[in-house]
Amino acid sequence: MHDTLHRLFGFKAWADDQLLTTLAGLGDNSPVTALAIKALSHTYVVDRIFAAHLRREAHAYPSANLSEMPALAALAADLRRSDREYIDYVSTLDPAQLAERIDFAFTDGAPGRMSREEMLMHVVTHAAGHRGQVSAVMLLHSAPPAKDGFTAYLHEAEAPARRRVCMLSPAERTQLRQLQA
Repeated sequence: MHDTLHRLFGFKAWADDQLLTTLAGLGDNSPVTALAIKALSHTYVVDRIFAAHLRREAHAYPSANLSEMPALAALAADLRRSDREYIDYVSTLDPAQLAERIDFAFTDGAPGRMSREEMLMHVVTHAAGHRGQVSAVMLLHSAPPAKDGFTAYLHEAEAPARRRVCMLSPAERTQLRQLQA
């Protein structure tokens, strides 16, 4: 499961980056941008809440939603940093740590108990759902959505192993290598 989680968090970082880059190209005045910031800031907050749960630490979020929305550039920097932290974190876990169940409280005060593996899977699937929402809004506004497929990620990240020529520009290759490191 360790390799799978590492791949899934590499994919999450890549897909988040693809979407953030696409949104930056739309600009702040796009009708998509404000809705995307709302969805992605929620994703970021949930990522940080579960990062605290995984480490058995307190977090400062009274809700899974921010009361004030950040600028896209600030959110992008925070989300990319959070993705990097998750990639680093999953690299340190052994099977016993993944299976360990952790008690915590949801933001509404309800008690929760999940294994680290379950929490990590929640973070990955939760983010994918919200990226999908943003992609749907982009399509409704005739804006082409960002690449968000696990297969696209694998064939870019592991092009030689997939017997595929990498079609990325040199700058995109560098960026992908940085996400994977």
